[in-house]
Amino acid sequence: MIRNLNQVTFQGFGTVLPERGKATRPAGKGASLILNLEQTSATVYRARTDTWLSCASGTSVLCVSSDGESFLEFYLDKPVCVKKDVYFALEPFKGEASVQICAQSVPESIGKRKSGSLRVSHRIRVEGIYTFFYQEKEQGFLFPGESHPMPELTYVDGGELHSVAEGQDLLLKQGDLVIYGPNQWHMQYADIGIAPRFITISFDVSGAEITPLLNRRFAAPQQAVNLLQGMLREQERMDAYSDDMILAQLSMLLMCLLRETEAPTGSRLRSTNAVHSENEVVRQAQQFISENIRQKLSVPLVAEHVDVSPSYLTVLFHKNLQISPGEYIRRVKLQESKQMIRENNLNFTEIAAVLQYSTVHHFSRQFKEKFGITPTEYAKSVR
Repeated sequence: MIRNLNQVTFQGFGTVLPERGKATRPAGKGASLILNLEQTSATVYRARTDTWLSCASGTSVLCVSSDGESFLEFYLDKPVCVKKDVYFALEPFKGEASVQICAQSVPESIGKRKSGSLRVSHRIRVEGIYTFFYQEKEQGFLFPGESHPMPELTYVDGGELHSVAEGQDLLLKQGDLVIYGPNQWHMQYADIGIAPRFITISFDVSGAEITPLLNRRFAAPQQAVNLLQGMLREQERMDAYSDDMILAQLSMLLMCLLRETEAPTGSRLRSTNAVHSENEVVRQAQQFISENIRQKLSVPLVAEHVDVSPSYLTVLFHKNLQISPGEYIRRVKLQESKQMIRENNLNFTEIAAVLQYSTVHHFSRQFKEKFGITPTEYAKSVR
């Protein structure tokens, strides 16, 4: 990626000189030459003394490095003075270009640098998604197992889920995720009395290797959870751009996880410590809501349990989940009502009472607003 050339971005490599036209030259003059730039490769130089560079014709790119290995690219639209011992190379931006070089000593030629693309390219990209399901399973469900050519991600949104692959039985709790590799056989099941809710996504990915992510349990970072929630919202919206948004968000989710695995331990600890307190408050609040969803819940009650003010809890929910805690409580209650309807032990009036709705009509209205169908229609679809 080509960077903007200014005193801040160029710091450490030299100085950006005042823009007073082509006549600007360093003190002491010295040798001067015009360098015609090559399209396919660029000579790497090491500055023996402070070296002045300015675009003579066309448009050019200045590549600089402190070690001769890792280069940064800058659009050479201003004259610069590269300091002694800095490595640099020059490439045409488009078409033909030349650069004027002036220094007390001619820069030392080190070798050739193959000219590459000057634009940013994807390091990792989800090329396609085959399946994207939000699954609500019965208590003690068992999926006997399968394998397929594409990777698959599973994220547990509620309850617990056993993930079995490569001889490992990983117990995934709420907020955990796992990724199965291509052609990796896997099965899933829930313990008796547990009705899990989870997301499954099968996809194709190109670029970076995702092997470090496979068949291991992740406590999903809040950023990853936010991306999954955004994908679900796009799935509900489904306009002309939703598929692209879902693909982009899944790519970002994988990058988020890879960054977690590749970061030095010290960096991970510093990052974790920086957000641990906020994330822990949100996690404890979610757990309290989940465990007490059949009780009469309110934002002040939840805030009191996690020892923060209602206003601060609201700020944290908006920051991390993009909804208010009151709306989160409503969504979890409605998800619980779907489970109760599937169990078929209570009628709608009893379900409304158990979940602390004021009336069955209030419950039915919120159910229809959230899911687009009435409780009666939903019951018919699952029985």
